[in-house]
Amino acid sequence: MSNLVIVESPAKAKTIKKYLGNNFEVVASMGHIRDLPKSKFGVDIDNGFQPQYIEIKGKEELIDKLTKLSKKSEQVYLATDPDREGEAISWHLAQILGLDTNEVNRVAFNEITKSGVETGMSNPRKIDIDLVNAQQARRILDRIVGYKLSPFLWKKVRRGLSAGRVQSVAVRLIVDRENEIREFVTQEYWSIDAKLTAHSSKKAFSAKLSAVDGKKIELHTKEETDEILKKLDNAEFTVSDVKKSIHKKSPYAPFTTSTMQQEASRRLGFQARRTMKAAQELYEGVEVENMGVVGLITYMRTDSLRISNEARTAAYNYIEEKYGKEYIPEKPRIYKSKSNSQDAHEAIRPSIPELTPEKVKGNLTNDQYKLYKLIWERFIASQMSNALLDTVSVDILANDCNFKATGYSVKFDGFTALYEETKDEQGEENSVLPKLSKGEVLKLKSLDGNQHFTQPPARFTEATLIKTLEENGIGRPSTYAPTITTIIQHLYVEREGKQLKPTSLGEVTTELMKEQFKPIVDVKFTAGMENQLDEVELGKKDWVETLSDFYDDFKKTLESAEKNMEGKRVRVPDEKTDIICDVCGKEMVIKIGKFGKFLACSGFPECTNTKKIVQETPGECPLCGKKILQKKSKRGKKYYGCEDNPKCGFMTWNVPTKHKCPNCNSTLFQKGGKSGKLVCEKTGCKFEKAVKDE
Repeated sequence: MSNLVIVESPAKAKTIKKYLGNNFEVVASMGHIRDLPKSKFGVDIDNGFQPQYIEIKGKEELIDKLTKLSKKSEQVYLATDPDREGEAISWHLAQILGLDTNEVNRVAFNEITKSGVETGMSNPRKIDIDLVNAQQARRILDRIVGYKLSPFLWKKVRRGLSAGRVQSVAVRLIVDRENEIREFVTQEYWSIDAKLTAHSSKKAFSAKLSAVDGKKIELHTKEETDEILKKLDNAEFTVSDVKKSIHKKSPYAPFTTSTMQQEASRRLGFQARRTMKAAQELYEGVEVENMGVVGLITYMRTDSLRISNEARTAAYNYIEEKYGKEYIPEKPRIYKSKSNSQDAHEAIRPSIPELTPEKVKGNLTNDQYKLYKLIWERFIASQMSNALLDTVSVDILANDCNFKATGYSVKFDGFTALYEETKDEQGEENSVLPKLSKGEVLKLKSLDGNQHFTQPPARFTEATLIKTLEENGIGRPSTYAPTITTIIQHLYVEREGKQLKPTSLGEVTTELMKEQFKPIVDVKFTAGMENQLDEVELGKKDWVETLSDFYDDFKKTLESAEKNMEGKRVRVPDEKTDIICDVCGKEMVIKIGKFGKFLACSGFPECTNTKKIVQETPGECPLCGKKILQKKSKRGKKYYGCEDNPKCGFMTWNVPTKHKCPNCNSTLFQKGGKSGKLVCEKTGCKFEKAVKDE
């Protein structure tokens, strides 16, 4: 008889099977096998919030297979993912397969490598019922909010809407930011900037006015600025002070789920969902030349910054060989996790640090390679020495006006030899200053008063929204990507480039929620609920009591909202356009329907004319010469097609440009992003060239 190991995915099963050998059968459960029913509420509130789990439709054959395999196996090991969700799946498997939930048969793998699998199999434990109860509490909590609140929104706003604890708060954050932008009052301010040269260098450097007559100066008008510029007529610019210091710059911690999603968004342009898909594949295992299937990173849902001693030693070995001993810090770096982190796993890191991105590049997809390179470089850099910067701050005096200039030069590059994090907002760049000495008279090249205006806060991007959700304790590592996907799919939010912008539907719904269900969209309240779920996970709080406390108040709030909104309905405002209805001649407006935005006649219901919203692009169809339109697939991905489709049939994922093919004069399309190439898609023409050559 063999042993049975049940994991979640086929890819993971294939990798683990390789390490366990012929005495083990490794089978995938394909995620959850039981859940609350879709067609009804499925929670008995009056009997301790008892969930009514059912087998997921379509998994009957799989469950039958698992049942037969478990009966003929000597030992069954439950090896689902090492988190709340994975623990719950193992518990459901034990229930269906008739296994003793107190049996020591639960194994967890932080990394899918030979040592990771051996360690997991050598340390089986009982199913952690506290973890299971935390997952059940979250699932039931979300079911209560979804099933009780969504029908209210159907009646008062529009059918088909949904509400959720985390998603409603995320939409509120985006709506509140949009209101901040609208209400922002731009203020004028001025600066006075000097371009100067020293005796030691002909290259000019910048200095900014900071004080006049020893007092800090703020300039609000051109008149104030001109007055000081007049004071500086024919002034001598003299170095009054030079301060030098050495600044230590420490490396960033290895990735958590949140920081990985943020950096992948900023640096790679990946949406959170795309990042997690590639990370899941890297964790579960890919075929590596001369090694077979191997998991390349540790578990990708974590908020811990802990690193194993073995991984640190492997990193040091690489760093010493590649860069030298001076790039290894004197003391090991220990990064402190946040107080509310679970610390069940290590930080996200390469499972085999000596496998550099270049060694495995040929075995990975483009997305896998880019993300693995990011994870690998971040981890290795996190174990390297500080960078040392020679910084200099210079005070320059001219007719009682004080100017400041700052600069730096790299004394020792340290971790920056490998990796530097990108920022959401780039600050002013410090330049490298020439050698300057106190009392030195500088030559003025130019002196200008420059007008500026204060800017409103930027809209959220995926990176900044995830950062804000994490900082406020909203959601957990596994929830960020599905939350963003949900609020976009449900048309509460739309993308505008990288920015997230609320739709009129999102704004109306959020305002209604703020009025009638304040706690549900309150940041602090939602963070408090997350903390209570963490207390359940730690065995410090009863899960039924947690649900009961929430439901008692929620029920009263819902009853009050029904009473307040009796006979009322909220209207979603239409967006005006200058497009004229070709049926009745009235202006058309943009409405939001079940499948997204569309054009409708403002004369409805007398005129029922509607149209799809299309966006024209540069160039012409290479097949028939008509216009090319930007469209969206069912999954929301942009593609481009002829306006005469389906008759013409031309479509492409490549972006049309204004450039023409030198061979056939057809439109050129951009393939592969900014660093890609321009290609001709006319049948028979194979012209292409790099974008940078254009």
